[in-house]
Amino acid sequence: MTLLATKATSQVSNTSEPLAGASAPVIVIRGLIKTYPIGEQEVRALQGVDLTVNRGEIVAIMGPSGSGKSTLMNVIGCLDTPTGGSYELDGVAVNELDDDQLAEVRNRKIGFVFQSFNLLRRTTALENVVLPLIYAGMGGEERVARAKAALARVGLAERMHHHSNELSGGQQQRVAIARAIVNRPAILLADEPTGALDSRTSEEIMALFQSLNHDDGMTVLFVTHEHDIGLHTRRVIRLRDGRLESDTPVAHPLVAADILATMPLPLAADGAAEPAEPAAPAA
Repeated sequence: MTLLATKATSQVSNTSEPLAGASAPVIVIRGLIKTYPIGEQEVRALQGVDLTVNRGEIVAIMGPSGSGKSTLMNVIGCLDTPTGGSYELDGVAVNELDDDQLAEVRNRKIGFVFQSFNLLRRTTALENVVLPLIYAGMGGEERVARAKAALARVGLAERMHHHSNELSGGQQQRVAIARAIVNRPAILLADEPTGALDSRTSEEIMALFQSLNHDDGMTVLFVTHEHDIGLHTRRVIRLRDGRLESDTPVAHPLVAADILATMPLPLAADGAAEPAEPAAPAA
């Protein structure tokens, strides 16, 4: 039996509305168009997409290569500007901002988590997490306290003084998540966050995302091509050829913590089971 509901909440061309009963919108996109010039031709990466995501949702954006999902992620993340249409993030009309204002919105309202972690290798976990607060102009004592709290939230309080290259892949991704949440953003935008991790570590990271969503009320968007990642969310939005193809609720989302309980621990070099990654405490 499929875990996805058999009917989409909205199959209207290019229109995506939030699930019933959700709270106020944090992302409102209307008629979004993005074109790129290629020689003398113009390619439309996005063709009039409408999308609404409410505060506290956990959503996957999926689609094949060339579907427009990476372009949509770049626009949502304020890394690119649309050619047409409108985009409102947490009440801010993003398409009306200049480059400096866009940079401020990226720093204050969006937490990014990437497949490659994007950590500074020769600095500690704490120093990596502090960086966004330095850019935000926060005072020294406050930003250190905030960064320590974020690392504790992801289960790395005891490793905050380790350098990035001294941490496992899962621990590095936890540092990246701590860095993403330290500014208390309006949304967490995760681009293939488990793509470089093994199966067990992937579930540990998904358990952390689900905890941040469920316990802390964070809005989480995954941009992914992995079907299983979509099934860990409550809503899957699919793009094709720059258009919204479907918007489907997940009837029975996978619970990463339950899956982890059934998975064997990895073996150490001596053949003994290694301890699991530290659990992230609820806020």
